[in-house]
Amino acid sequence: MTMIFAHRGIPVKFPENSLAGFKYCVDNNADAIEFDVHLTKDGIPVIMHDEKIDRTTNGEGLINDYSFEDLRKFKLDNDQPIPSLEELLNLVEGKDIRLNLEFKTNKIHYQDIEEKVLKMVKDTDLMYPVIYSSFNIDSIKVAQRIDPSQDYNFLFGKRMNVDPKAFMENEHINSLHPGTYIPGIEDHERIWTVDDDMEIHQLCKIGIQGIFTNDFENAQKIRDELK
Repeated sequence: MTMIFAHRGIPVKFPENSLAGFKYCVDNNADAIEFDVHLTKDGIPVIMHDEKIDRTTNGEGLINDYSFEDLRKFKLDNDQPIPSLEELLNLVEGKDIRLNLEFKTNKIHYQDIEEKVLKMVKDTDLMYPVIYSSFNIDSIKVAQRIDPSQDYNFLFGKRMNVDPKAFMENEHINSLHPGTYIPGIEDHERIWTVDDDMEIHQLCKIGIQGIFTNDFENAQKIRDELK
């Protein structure tokens, strides 16, 4: 059965990557939550998509130009602060929900982010192993050296110039997270970001491993109607 990932929470109802959005996902039986992690100036893992806070808060500048304490002074559209990874992990601890944690390291490869995040996750009592992903293969390799037993996945856009199965084998990747459907690897493919009802229906019908969507409730409804 296709797993539905709540992309940055549920942006159709709450600000993306907000604790309120994540709580809604937990309370309303989302299969999984996808989110992005950066490091502050003092090395605290926080959740936001962009490297800068300009688009989604009332502040401006790079995340890693601020200490965690100073970063928390800025607010999302619902007046909540930027959430820390610790807050999200505390929220989902022991809950029946999966996590897809993206190392947001393709533009800024934060020092020791993989070590900090892996340790924090290891110290949390989660029901399922975390699914780790990144656009930055070097970040995945760092994480693999620290703990090769985890579920690592490679993110990319529309095209891959090499054979996807060979790439997964050579890089010890469990699955691919492409921006469009790639025939032949349905069991190892989670596609982003799918919000069109017809596309959701078609992908679920062929049994794709997973999709990321901004409205998990709608996508889960479409999927479950296929049963």
